[in-house]
Amino acid sequence: MPDHRVVSRTEWMRARRALLAREKAATHMRDAVNAERLALPWMRVEADYRFDTEAGERRLAELFDGRSQLIVYHFMLGTGWAAGCPGCSFLADHLDGALVHLNHHDVTLVAVSRAPLPEIECYKARMGWRFPWVSSHGTPFNRDFGVSFDAADIVAGIAGYNYAEGLAEKEVSELPGLSAFYRDPDGSVFHTYSSYARGPEELIGTLMILDRAPLGRNESGTMDFVRRHDEYEPQAKAFAVAG
Repeated sequence: MPDHRVVSRTEWMRARRALLAREKAATHMRDAVNAERLALPWMRVEADYRFDTEAGERRLAELFDGRSQLIVYHFMLGTGWAAGCPGCSFLADHLDGALVHLNHHDVTLVAVSRAPLPEIECYKARMGWRFPWVSSHGTPFNRDFGVSFDAADIVAGIAGYNYAEGLAEKEVSELPGLSAFYRDPDGSVFHTYSSYARGPEELIGTLMILDRAPLGRNESGTMDFVRRHDEYEPQAKAFAVAG
């Protein structure tokens, strides 16, 4: 058993009620932040972004698939990569179950990567995912939205991530993020929100469950325990079965 303080029920209830007050405060803070997010001003998207999709070339406005809201997950999969980012893959494992609910609430969700479409489709098939995933290969979309970086920009110091100037990791070419867009009935598209680094973390339900497990995330570095779901070793039993 982990080295942890064991107390009476009375003391446990006292500690739990104190934490509950903090949890409620955090929930109220989250509600307030959500309201501020919805109140952000919008920017009109002027560029004519084009994407390779299973149905052929599509403009950004066409990715909405007839709905008024679009969520784009910027998935780290660069040209020629043998596989997608493990962390992005971990998050993507949580998307398929949300699709029907999002679509019936006027929201379309797609993943976008800079890799060519055949490479995306190969990895998507390996992972068994169903969510729409399109390619921005050969376009400035990823660069414009701050998730792909060219060597020249890094050297020149003009490549930045998560609303900061410069990159902490100089060798990086792709990083994760999430962007939201709104489409007017006249076809105009507006960029309403983008989030990077740990910003999209709440999409990962497994982490939210682990945060409530006795040992929490039990990690020595951010998500260092994560593997692609087909790369985990067979799980050894923690305890022998009685009898």
